[in-house]
Amino acid sequence: MTEITHRVVRSASGLDLHVAEAGEGPLVLLLHGFPECWYSWRHQLAALADAGYHAVAPDQRGYARTGGPADVAAYSLLHLAGDALGLIGALGAETAVVAGHDWGAPVAWAAAQYRPDLVRGVVGLSVPHYPRPSRPPVESLRALAGDGFYMVRFQEPGVPDAEFAKDREATFRRVLWALSGDAEPFVPIIPEGKGFLDVCPEPETLPSWLTEDDIRVFADEYAETGFTGPLNWYRNLDRNWELTAAWQDAPITPPALFVAGERDMVVTAPGALQAIERMRRDVPALREPVLLPGCGHWTQQERPAEVSAALIDFLGSL
Repeated sequence: MTEITHRVVRSASGLDLHVAEAGEGPLVLLLHGFPECWYSWRHQLAALADAGYHAVAPDQRGYARTGGPADVAAYSLLHLAGDALGLIGALGAETAVVAGHDWGAPVAWAAAQYRPDLVRGVVGLSVPHYPRPSRPPVESLRALAGDGFYMVRFQEPGVPDAEFAKDREATFRRVLWALSGDAEPFVPIIPEGKGFLDVCPEPETLPSWLTEDDIRVFADEYAETGFTGPLNWYRNLDRNWELTAAWQDAPITPPALFVAGERDMVVTAPGALQAIERMRRDVPALREPVLLPGCGHWTQQERPAEVSAALIDFLGSL
């Protein structure tokens, strides 16, 4: 059985990141999303190592064993991409393939856009590349879906942080179930006076891809650092828009792959399919997207074999 080892690596960004890693060979960075950590890539770490790659899954800024600064402004997309890009040299490599899921996907797309000399291939899971919009995103999201839309509600300091931290196991059980392909379709609009978990049903039984042991691991990984760092990513949405004007309409030139579940709420959201199609223009070296039937938001956890196979096939083509 392939061994996953752990250590702390200082990125060129100056942040010490906890990383899980396996294997030797060309470097593949695996960037998790919200509310996850390195453990969401547990299946791919082993599969990529067995296929001859050095697979590394960091706990990103603010998360789990890495933690991060208290300042909300320290969680901009430039910080996040800098952390990932700064790991490449720190891990002894000259280039890497960068794969990201959920929030990790925008970080991966940005890393490839900012430093194509360091990123020899990029994979986005769940979230396609969205070009910089014409106006700040929180304003747009509020106009589109109202004040109850989860990304808008997450702007409020302290409140979602406390809700998620109150019972961590319940948080992960509800969120991982509600956004999966096994649950009923989910719209993350929170009624007034309610919280995010109030619209996430408690599962009667867990799906086959998720165990109580998995939930305990996630809960334990969040025991010390909590949810404020991860939620600060959302609190930089408008600041990211301000900071990234220099890359307005800049293409993403490295070879690229997009993988998502057909039942993922991101893919079924208004405008998502058009965004996936538009990537053919903005990401000129994009391979044919892989859409997984019956799969929800937790792509690499719900369909580990298919995602690992897609990654290994893409890596082999570079």
